Amino acid sequence: MTLKSTFVVLILFLFVGCSVYTFNPKGKSSLQSISVELFENTTGEYGLEDRMTEQVIEAFITDGSIKIVPENSAEALLYGKLIKYIRKPYEYDESDIVKTYAVTMTFEIKLVNTLDNIELWTNTISQFGVYNIESEVEIDGQQRAIEKLVDDIINKTTKSW
Repeated sequence: MTLKSTFVVLILFLFVGCSVYTFNPKGKSSLQSISVELFENTTGEYGLEDRMTEQVIEAFITDGSIKIVPENSAEALLYGKLIKYIRKPYEYDESDIVKTYAVTMTFEIKLVNTLDNIELWTNTISQFGVYNIESEVEIDGQQRAIEKLVDDIINKTTKSW
């Protein structure tokens, strides 16, 4: 191999090695716009559907890869429903007294193409948030679970995994 061909091979490896890597050849979603419908709630824990809806919308705005628009001009509609809410002890101290609780929320999430009303995907997503009963309240655990749920929704919607 000549010096010139060796140099070309090295340059080629450099460019290939420094390129963007993705597990999916498509990488990003092809969606340009989305409307997030007000989430539903079938549990007795009221207000979580509003917080979830607001935080999903804020996360899409922050992410910036898909534009939030009104329903009549969106390429896709995102629907969500809180179907399960559980609060249970998570960690005990040496005296067998509850130290932390875990709040687990389960949502059914559906993304629908507005052009032909076909489901792009449907998932049941569960996440939990832990809070310390000595220094925090249940809302802190809820917020941690919501943040994880929102991350799951954003990733599922904005990435073409």
